[in-house]
Amino acid sequence: MHRRTLTTLLNRLVLSLMLFAQVSIMNVVFAGEEAQPQPENSTCLGCHGMEGFAMPAEDGAMRQLHVNKDGFNKSVHAGRRCVECHKDIQEIPHRKNVERKVGCVQCHRDLWDKAKQEGKTQEFERLGVVVQQIDSYMGSVHARPNIEDQSRTNATCYNCHNAHYIFPKESMERVERRLDIPNICGTCHTAQKDAYLTSVHGNEVRQNGNLNAAVCIDCHMPTMHDIESPKDPSIKLQITHNCGNCHDKQLKTYMGTYHGQVNRLGYAHTAKCFDCHGSHAIKRVENPESSVHANNRLQTCRKCHENATEGFITFYPHGNTHDYERYPSMWIASKFMIALLAGVFTFFWTHAALWFYREYKDRKEGKSRPHVEADKIPEKYKGKHFQRFSLPWRIMHLLLALGVMVLVLTGMTVLYADSFWAPTVMKLIGGPEVAAVLHRIGALTFIGVFVAHLLAITYCILRNCKTWTWFGSRSLLPNWQDFRDAAGMFRWFFGRGPRPVFDKWAYWEKFDYWAPFWGLTIVGVSGLMMWFPEITASFLPGWAFNVATIVHGEEAFLAAVFLFTVHYFNSHFRPDKFPQDISMFTGAIPLEEYKHEHKLEYERLVKSGELDKYLVDAPSTPMTTGSKILGMTLILAGLGLLALVLLGFWGNVLYG
Repeated sequence: MHRRTLTTLLNRLVLSLMLFAQVSIMNVVFAGEEAQPQPENSTCLGCHGMEGFAMPAEDGAMRQLHVNKDGFNKSVHAGRRCVECHKDIQEIPHRKNVERKVGCVQCHRDLWDKAKQEGKTQEFERLGVVVQQIDSYMGSVHARPNIEDQSRTNATCYNCHNAHYIFPKESMERVERRLDIPNICGTCHTAQKDAYLTSVHGNEVRQNGNLNAAVCIDCHMPTMHDIESPKDPSIKLQITHNCGNCHDKQLKTYMGTYHGQVNRLGYAHTAKCFDCHGSHAIKRVENPESSVHANNRLQTCRKCHENATEGFITFYPHGNTHDYERYPSMWIASKFMIALLAGVFTFFWTHAALWFYREYKDRKEGKSRPHVEADKIPEKYKGKHFQRFSLPWRIMHLLLALGVMVLVLTGMTVLYADSFWAPTVMKLIGGPEVAAVLHRIGALTFIGVFVAHLLAITYCILRNCKTWTWFGSRSLLPNWQDFRDAAGMFRWFFGRGPRPVFDKWAYWEKFDYWAPFWGLTIVGVSGLMMWFPEITASFLPGWAFNVATIVHGEEAFLAAVFLFTVHYFNSHFRPDKFPQDISMFTGAIPLEEYKHEHKLEYERLVKSGELDKYLVDAPSTPMTTGSKILGMTLILAGLGLLALVLLGFWGNVLYG
């Protein structure tokens, strides 16, 4: 101990003698002058250029003051005088009890202002970039006052940059200095540095010298100068995107999950990369210490899903539908849904286009019937309407329409989170958490209507109601006549036969009726699986969530586009119906129109003498007006939703 103290004292003595000699020489040189000029760099380096040069600090410890001359001469500051930065240094020896200040910020701003005044901004373009970085820094967490010492900032320029060795951007020294960034940041953030050095990133930097490995500034940015607290939601989102700068494929697949979609919308409450993989101490997946290792994954999931069960372990957080070898279930589900969509839309869009063409052409050629065939309706029936839908069915239709529209709005905003319109719509809704509640209300409305419908049918079957039959001409079950009618319609489309006549339900009406059954099976079951993941994962493997996500989104897309194109055309937009059919709101349809649309049913009722049971007076003017307003409101809302869905889908095709 005494030997070490003696060595320290000897070193201080040698340095003091050297400094005394240097000062004595300078005093001789400047002797006789009235004012000592500011020292040149060579003079400063006479002392500071000596290896090991140090002076005692206020706490008694030796403060290292050595500046490597060669390193400084390679730096961007090599052309500047020391005293331009160290403005408090006016003479040698330096005055005592003077607060040492170096003002990087003001110096660079002054130089940039001078460059602008002299019209040399292009010549000093890099200086302008530095000033922009300074502006970013001034708003960062580092520029704010330190909690413990309000007279100091958390970190100033020279705490991160060694001002004497700031090298040009393209220089090898600058590149190599990147590997030292964890140590620089670790000066203050020691715990984070220690954790980082145990990570896969830290190992690559420390052991392999990998310049491409992530260091602090790669994650904590948009830029290294405007670093903010990672507790800030916007910074959490930014860090997630920063992970994708290296792990682009993983980011893309993550963004396809609900977690990622909510993040893309600008909200940080769902799981992000570091919530699962960790932050500073990230390990490779196969490392037993990794938080996403198979042995640790369930515990990681339970940080958010407290009651997570074993099925969570086999969920594919980065699965995709293009890799059959690794994700066969997702590949099969995706290809099945694509084939289903292609088949349904090809048939029904072709059907609608040909139907429009035939009705338009017949009208143009004067072949179409008058909308009202008054001369063919008995006098006593003139002005009468056919009661087609009772009040309960009309209420259920309205609830179904509203429920589906809520589902489409909230669901498609998440599904197409990368669309330009999605963040705005989500903000108007009130955020993903509000959207989730609304989505579930819409789902419960849909399920409620479905269950009520089944109960009504069950009641009719038990009471032997004449309004419901399993089979026959009045049944909603498809039969061979529907296929013959469809074939007859196509012959009519091409002018090779007359327009078929229909019974109580046309084949396209039956399809509209049964589509919700199919849709509820796929959308409803998959939605319930994701609504209650802990229960689902207790008896199904985790990849079932991946499949459920695919079929839920694709079937929802199918339902929305079919509803707002095919169903709207069949019910409202074909020439015989345009601009809208309000019978679902009034419950009644003009008898002449019903006779034309459902001639077989009309003739059977006339023959049996039952027609009078279904005849009612025309709806009142207020009822008709209100129905038109309500109908048009729903139609326009549906078309607006269709536009959003198609924009989202097209953007996904182009940029997905």
